[in-house]
Amino acid sequence: MHPMERLRMVARATGEDPGLLAREAAAALAGCADDPRALVMACRRLVDRQATSGPLWWLAARVVASPDPHTEAWRSAEALRADTTPAVVAASLPDDAVMTVLGWPEQVTETLRRRGDAQVLVVDSLGDGSPLVAALDRAGSVAALVPESGIGAAVAASTLLLLDASAVGPGGFLAVTGSRAAAAVAYTEQIPVWVVAGVGRILPAGLWAAMVDKVTALGDPWDADWEVVPLELATAVIGPDGPQPPVEALDRGDCPDAPELTGRTSG
Repeated sequence: MHPMERLRMVARATGEDPGLLAREAAAALAGCADDPRALVMACRRLVDRQATSGPLWWLAARVVASPDPHTEAWRSAEALRADTTPAVVAASLPDDAVMTVLGWPEQVTETLRRRGDAQVLVVDSLGDGSPLVAALDRAGSVAALVPESGIGAAVAASTLLLLDASAVGPGGFLAVTGSRAAAAVAYTEQIPVWVVAGVGRILPAGLWAAMVDKVTALGDPWDADWEVVPLELATAVIGPDGPQPPVEALDRGDCPDAPELTGRTSG
C-alpha cells in the first residue's frame, strides 16, 4: 500500500485502539520521511483527524523532531509493539480486587486477559461493555455488565477503579466518557484509581494543551466519546515501570513538544 493511502486510512479510522493506529501510521510516515514538508503536513493531518489518540501525538512529535525520521518511525513502532504495560499491571493487581472498568479499554483489556482470574464490573460505556464481558468470561474471569446509569454504584462496590488513558499530561488524562464521574465517586469513597498509561501515552505540556484544545472543540462535552479527567483524582499512573504517583509519571514522557504540530513556541 502506498504510504499516503495508508495515512488516509489511518486518518479515517474510527473505533480503533490508539496504539494500533500509531503503529499503522508509523509505517506510512516512514514511507514519506524523505520529504520534510510532506512529513510535517502528514503528521499535522493525523493529529487533526485522530485528536484523541495519545500515541499518534507521541509518534508524530518524535518523527517530526528527529534528524532521521525514517528510523525514528520504525523505532517508535517497535516501542509500541513491545510495550510491557499490560503484563506489569496484571502482576500489580491485588489478588482479591473487585475492579470497575469502562467500555472496552485497550490496555486494561489485555491486562485482564493476562490475569484470567479477575472480578470485574464492566460499565457499558459506548455500548462496548457486553463484548468485553464475554471475552473476560472466556478468559476465566468473573465479569458482570453494568449499565451506564449504574456507574456510581459499581465503583462504590469495587475495591479498585482501573481506567485506560489514551493520553496523560500536566493536570489531567484523556479517557472514555464516564471516566470522570467514575473517578470522582472513587475519590470520595477512598477507592484507589489506577490510570493505565503505557508507551506513547505521556505527553509534554505543549502537546497536551494542543490535544485538549482539539478534543474540546469536537462538540458538546455531554455528547463526546472521550473526556479529560483531572489528574488529582488518580491514585497512581501505571506504565512499563509499574505504579507511580501521577506527578512522577509525567517525568517518564519521552517525546518533544514539537511546535511543528501545535504552532506553539517556547518562551
